[in-house]
Amino acid sequence: MRYEKSENCIQIAIMISGEGSNAENIIQYFETFLDANIACVITNNENAGVIPRIRRYKVPTYTTKWYKEIDQILTENNVHYIVLAGYLDKLPPNFCLKYKYKIINIHPSLLPRHGGKGMYGDNVHQNVKKYGDDKTGITIHFVNEEYDKGSIIFQKEIKVMEGDSWQTIKSNVHDLELKYYPKIIEKFIKGTYKSLYENE
Repeated sequence: MRYEKSENCIQIAIMISGEGSNAENIIQYFETFLDANIACVITNNENAGVIPRIRRYKVPTYTTKWYKEIDQILTENNVHYIVLAGYLDKLPPNFCLKYKYKIINIHPSLLPRHGGKGMYGDNVHQNVKKYGDDKTGITIHFVNEEYDKGSIIFQKEIKVMEGDSWQTIKSNVHDLELKYYPKIIEKFIKGTYKSLYENE
């Protein structure tokens, strides 16, 4: 069911490359909000699992790898904020500059540990296991032109037990993502975290 949204509601775009469980969770979370709306989903992968996953929500979905096209899509949909939910591409500097403090991402570790190029998905959890970390978690952060280097908005940690496999670690971290990402997005778009960047 699509709710009648306010004319001046905040428009959010989700950018994603993969299966889309986080994207679906975010869409579900904001379905009943009258003052915020998921305006569109953009994927750079024509075979992304997110495409069939979210079809029933009737959210406009676009497939493109070109940032000029992405910029045009964002403009046409009057997007205010961009949420990355497993988007596996480095955003170009001019794009990051144009949308400075308007793009946020979730990373499946406690940055700065296990961040940077190549550190996404299973690779992160395997590294947590490999290096014997006693804790891990999620980091929600602003996006800039460097991998995982944007200012941190929110972190939540969990313990890693000695017998945990990397698959168990992955599952536990994914539970955190589903629980916290939509809530932090809501607080972010309402200005709760403004104090982190207003003086930069």
